[in-house]
Amino acid sequence: MVKIGILIGDRYEILEKIGTGGMSDVYKAKDHKLNRFVAVKVLKQEFSENANFVSKFRIEAQAAAGLMHPNIVNVYDVGEEDGIYYFVMELVEGITLKKYIEKKARLSVKEAISIAIQVSMGIEAAHNNHIIHRDIKPQNIIISKEGKVKVTDFGIAKAATSNTITSNVMGSVHYTSPEQARGGYSDEKSDIYSLGVTLFEMLTGRVPFNGETTVAIAIKHIQEEMPSPRDYVPEVPVSVEQIVAKCCQKSPDRRYQSMEELITDLKRSLMNPDEEFVKVISSEEEASTRAITDREIAQIKRQSGRRDSMEDAMHMRTEREVKRSVRRQYVDEPEEYDDYEYDNNSYNPKMERLTTALAIVAAVIIGCIVLFLVGKAFGLFQFGSGKENEEITQENTDKELVEMISVIGKDIDDVKVQLLQVGLTPEIEYEESTQYAEGIVMNASVSAGTMVEEGTNIILTVSAGSEGIEVPDVVGLTEAEAVSGLEQKGFTVSKTEAFDQYIKAGNILSQSPEEGEKVPAGTTVTICISKGSENSKVQVPDLLGRDEMEAMSMLVEAGLQLGVVSNVNHDDAALTGKVCYQSYSVGAYVDAGTIVDVSVSVGPVSATYSFTEAIHAPTPDEDPDFRSGTMVTVTVMADDGTQLLSTQTNSFPIPAQNITGIPVNTGFVLFQYVNTTETTTVTNADGSVTTIEGTAKNKEVHRPITFVQE
Repeated sequence: MVKIGILIGDRYEILEKIGTGGMSDVYKAKDHKLNRFVAVKVLKQEFSENANFVSKFRIEAQAAAGLMHPNIVNVYDVGEEDGIYYFVMELVEGITLKKYIEKKARLSVKEAISIAIQVSMGIEAAHNNHIIHRDIKPQNIIISKEGKVKVTDFGIAKAATSNTITSNVMGSVHYTSPEQARGGYSDEKSDIYSLGVTLFEMLTGRVPFNGETTVAIAIKHIQEEMPSPRDYVPEVPVSVEQIVAKCCQKSPDRRYQSMEELITDLKRSLMNPDEEFVKVISSEEEASTRAITDREIAQIKRQSGRRDSMEDAMHMRTEREVKRSVRRQYVDEPEEYDDYEYDNNSYNPKMERLTTALAIVAAVIIGCIVLFLVGKAFGLFQFGSGKENEEITQENTDKELVEMISVIGKDIDDVKVQLLQVGLTPEIEYEESTQYAEGIVMNASVSAGTMVEEGTNIILTVSAGSEGIEVPDVVGLTEAEAVSGLEQKGFTVSKTEAFDQYIKAGNILSQSPEEGEKVPAGTTVTICISKGSENSKVQVPDLLGRDEMEAMSMLVEAGLQLGVVSNVNHDDAALTGKVCYQSYSVGAYVDAGTIVDVSVSVGPVSATYSFTEAIHAPTPDEDPDFRSGTMVTVTVMADDGTQLLSTQTNSFPIPAQNITGIPVNTGFVLFQYVNTTETTTVTNADGSVTTIEGTAKNKEVHRPITFVQE
């Protein structure tokens, strides 16, 4: 059991608990050997009792300890003491990327790409050392106070994948690759998929797939198409959209094959965001596209009915397999898996044989259809006249290109319909104009008559009239919806907040200018965001400088609860025995009943000093009458009154001392001795002799010294 104040490994003093996870707790500690602060991650007891897990933990943690990179939270040491398995890491003061995204709603494109580049460089260093992270997510990425991005939890992730993890799964399954969700083999390209999902969340403020259960989310990763970040944030550049799409391909072979490739494209996207340079391999590109005749379509439809039951059975089997895999990796809902166990135990041999037979029949049918289509393409089967074949060939040639229609001067509502009919996608921008009436297309990104690929985005510049652009109604919408709608119209957005007992927190209370007003493009629209009912929030009191009992009383009076009370060192000696930290800022509004953790200072970190210098005789400046060979009592004192040395000598210098553990950093050397003069006689001018008696005078010399911190 780890307690505050204990010493691990004879060098790491546990100071305070700074985090907890599914498998481990993290503590701030002081490394007394190197005199620095570190983070110590300690394996929880339930995992420490599993010999298989401990073995893998050791191997992976030792491998991670060999990684040294500016974008990785470096591991310094690995050890075990009295059943406590731990490893020591670099202490990074900062915030996780997850909290950073939540704080900012979503990141700008440049910021997201810059963070992704730094994360990629850290992962690349690991991959070059044959270490796969397997749990890349915003929670495992830290942004330091200096803005440095670091990836953490290397080493333990790989050990964890082969064991049952019972917590934090809803955070991980959102970022898992399809092959991980199936429980299959995962490699470096699994990290690339997870990084793509992380980049998607940075750009949009949300994850691509969500669901009520981990199984539902995992199945979406396997079966559903990855949405585009432009669906939620239209201003995301095309190159960034394509990078996310390539990272998140279902098949690992279609993703980036290395972090080096990904970093190259990310850097290029910073320079040329709107350039289409990303090579995304789609399934359509792996085979030629050919139009199918009505007769072939009818034949396929006749076969499809026979396959329906087989496909349903195969889908059920796939879902069962995914559930089995997800259960191994993401156990978090006992009720769901009770049902799964029942389904698994009610195995029906007849249904299994029927499913196998249907699968074989389906394979034969599909094989015949493929042979038929291939033979038709190469002219092995001739149906109809040569003219029909020529029409098919012509259709194959022209299918991918469409002709841009004339749109200038037409109403935008009509133009949108016409563009969609010919297979092009309209994107609209508004500008004020005195030449064109409101709603009339003034310009298009592609000239009429130009041949372009089907599905190309056509940017249309539409007149907002001479009186400006009409402000849309955003009251009642969520903050993200309101900002997106206003920015799409060409407005800039300013935000304020206010309490309201009727409007849900996070939704828009009011806007200025109001709905329907016409204002110039680029006008700032101020939206007021609801903070919910003021009665449901309470203000956090100032607990700093209070003792523990007084802090508890203040929290209870405010409608809050006192949480964990930890004892920590604090540089301000005046705060000893007082609260020096509280987990919520003073004056912040939180829900009634919120738990507030506090730290109580046990005083500054105690430092000790040493004295290792040789002691030289008093100098002429200190005593011009001092004579070599005089017997001297030498005393070394610390300024707190501690005597460090006392000796007598008539030979200087005194060799270097090794005095350690001195509690203060200043002191002095005291020299005590007797200055003597010999008896002498002097002959006077008249021939008489005068005797001068010798003298003995006690002398003390103080020499201040400064000790060296240990």
